[in-house]
Amino acid sequence: MEYSIVADKLTKKFGDFTADNAISLKVKDGEIFGILGPNGAGKTTLISMLTTLIKPTSGHAYVLGHDVMKDALEVRKSIGVITEKVTMYPPLTAEENLMFFGRLYGINKKDLEQRINKGLEEFQLSKFRKRPVGTFSLGMKRRLDLVRVLLNEPKVFFLDEPTVGLDPITVSFIKKKIRDINKKGSTIILTTHIMQDADELSDRVALIDHGNLMVCDTPRNLKKKLGKNATLEDVFIHYAGAELRDETEKMSLAPRRGM
Repeated sequence: MEYSIVADKLTKKFGDFTADNAISLKVKDGEIFGILGPNGAGKTTLISMLTTLIKPTSGHAYVLGHDVMKDALEVRKSIGVITEKVTMYPPLTAEENLMFFGRLYGINKKDLEQRINKGLEEFQLSKFRKRPVGTFSLGMKRRLDLVRVLLNEPKVFFLDEPTVGLDPITVSFIKKKIRDINKKGSTIILTTHIMQDADELSDRVALIDHGNLMVCDTPRNLKKKLGKNATLEDVFIHYAGAELRDETEKMSLAPRRGM
């Protein structure tokens, strides 16, 4: 069995604060792997290390066999990243945005035009290609962001809260596209606070709290351990507790200052 991602005792400290503490996990090729946890649990820091945005304090991580510290450029060439905040320039049209990012990826003009046309058609945005992205709804921006990340044909996708704030119809559309991308062989790392999405989409989930990996298994097995009628939300609260994280959440800002 091959693994797209391997983390070995991955640790990140910001001064005296340990954001992630010796996290070890393996993500199988072609797997949808959910990463769950309360605010400030260490999810963002973990993803930032795996996508080469910040350097680990200690430990090692590999994406498609490339060391995230020694081979950062090769990692970046092989991944697609969608953050909760849409990565698009509002004054530019949909087409202009895609052309801009496509050139950054180094895609030749002919291939880029074909991929843009295909992506806009697939995500039902062709008739809006000449409109400024600033006029788009959140759902349209999210679909365009998926077109953008697919341009480079990455083998591993990192999706951060891909359905948050969207209406049910758009949520259903996005989840179908995530499954379609996965069926073509891509590995997907999904971070979300929406337990239904994690349950429906993930082959396995890892729950992180206070920078520690609490548990990692299939949603079915995790629910089974708690009882016949348990939900993934029950699992989440069982391991993370029901305490509000207002104070803890402030600590989650530390990784952003360190990036």
